[in-house]
Amino acid sequence: MMDNAFGEVTERLRRSTLQVRTGRGSSGSGVIWNANGQVVTNAHVLRQGATNVELWNGRQADARLLRSDRRRDLALLQIQADYLLPVAHGDSDTLRPGELVIAVGNPFGFTGAVSAGIIHGVARLRGFTQPWIVSDVRLAPGNSGGPLANARGEVVGINTMIAGGLACAIASNSVERFLNQPHFGVTVRPMPLGLAILEVSPHSPAERASLRPGDILIGAAGKPLHSPKDLEDALSSSRDGLLQIEFRRGAGTRPRRVAAQIRPASARAA
Repeated sequence: MMDNAFGEVTERLRRSTLQVRTGRGSSGSGVIWNANGQVVTNAHVLRQGATNVELWNGRQADARLLRSDRRRDLALLQIQADYLLPVAHGDSDTLRPGELVIAVGNPFGFTGAVSAGIIHGVARLRGFTQPWIVSDVRLAPGNSGGPLANARGEVVGINTMIAGGLACAIASNSVERFLNQPHFGVTVRPMPLGLAILEVSPHSPAERASLRPGDILIGAAGKPLHSPKDLEDALSSSRDGLLQIEFRRGAGTRPRRVAAQIRPASARAA
């Protein structure tokens, strides 16, 4: 009876996991996060750009990048396909050492491979601000972006990397914060004068505001920017979807200002 229940849990996870193919023939995994066709994966899986995905039954679909955060190593894709089976979302804050977890992915292109193990702990790793789930499930190239689930099949993490022989997954609650945060569309690097823009996502609020790679963000919502978290706080506190951005461009020392529409303005009663 237990074997049948475990088999049902893993089969459902396999049907919610897809293979993400990129521009130069490499691949990783992704998780169908909701029935609308939104897929969560790792940002590093998409370094060569996503072209399409393959579902558990061999169906293929084009993938469009909605947003990416290299600092969190998370990305969101949009696909168009019928009869998608989204994952059940778990609460990563409830995980305890010794708890059984299940990983599904496409290691070395092997579709829907399953591995089980136990949680060693939830910790912050050097160089990262977000918590990581550390376990002894077996991961290999191609597992990145796939689901880590508890014994009930609820996804509690996104498998990302191997460190010291142990598997590290981004906690599901960190994924939810990534998805719920207003999207701006820049990859930045802190520097003494502010945040240097390394990349601007296509069709993002930053691109619509005419920001470019090489611009230096120095202020948002009237406050100086010293770290990516300062920008996150400014995005979260914006009102009516508008964010006032102050930046420098090129050799000019005079700051420029622009208003970025980061989400639709809320409706107001007449």
